[in-house]
Amino acid sequence: MKTIQKGDQCPSFTLNDQEGKTFNSSDFIGKENLVIYFYPKDETAGCTKQACSFRDAYEDFIEAGARVIGISSDSEESHKKFVEKNRLPFTLLADSDKKVRKAFGVPTNLLGLIPGRVTYVIDKKGIVQGVFNSQMKFDQHVPEALKIINGL
Repeated sequence: MKTIQKGDQCPSFTLNDQEGKTFNSSDFIGKENLVIYFYPKDETAGCTKQACSFRDAYEDFIEAGARVIGISSDSEESHKKFVEKNRLPFTLLADSDKKVRKAFGVPTNLLGLIPGRVTYVIDKKGIVQGVFNSQMKFDQHVPEALKIINGL
């Protein structure tokens, strides 16, 4: 499985968001910087903490010209509840069959039982400018992504 790294082209993908609307990455590549973060599961302690840290820094991402997108294999309904409960201002995508996770080459952790937690920063040309992979440092994904996005 190829792992997407800095300098690679962002894979194009289509998934449904928490409202059941289709999100096609090619609608944004070439127009906006993207911060795409893969996380294991809605409503777990680490994932909630991570999502809320992206929420709390959301205006910083907007000011830096970046769209934040979270992806897990949870359903659209699960994402909708997670968004409402935690007042998340950004898009969550349902990757139920894990196709997009595989396209990015996001590793699993702990004997392959837990889906990985990886953040990708993609510039307007669709080129990956940074990758931050840390299962346990969920609070580090936001500052790392902001540092990269602010350097573009």
